[in-house]
Parts: sequence; C-alpha cells; structure tokens
Amino acid sequence: MVKVNVNYEKCDGIDCGECADVCSMEILVIEGNKIAIKCQDECSLCESCTDVCPNGAITLEE
Repeated sequence: MVKVNVNYEKCDGIDCGECADVCSMEILVIEGNKIAIKCQDECSLCESCTDVCPNGAITLEE
C-alpha cells in the first residue's frame, strides 16, 4: 500500500494547490484552506503530485 505524506510546514495549501489539480485519482484534494489526503490506497504512484509541488512538500512511500 502506498503512503502519501504532506509536510504542512512546507505546503502552501490553497495558495498553490497544484498537487490537487494534477491528481487524477483525487487522492489529494483541497479541504478548507489546506491539502487533504483521501483514499490513499487508490494512489497509482504516478508521482505527478511530487513533480508539480514547488516546495517538495509531498512524498510517496511504498
């Protein structure tokens, strides 16, 4: 199972939101003013979210 991690100290939340925009599986979503992780067991490990995050706030673990 994949574990999706967001380092909220680095994350710009709704001011950025690029990861939520590119997540085709809707694992990362905007909830309130921050990025939330939903159904991470459905993550396909495409790494689009880690590629677009300008702050390196997202990591994926197998």
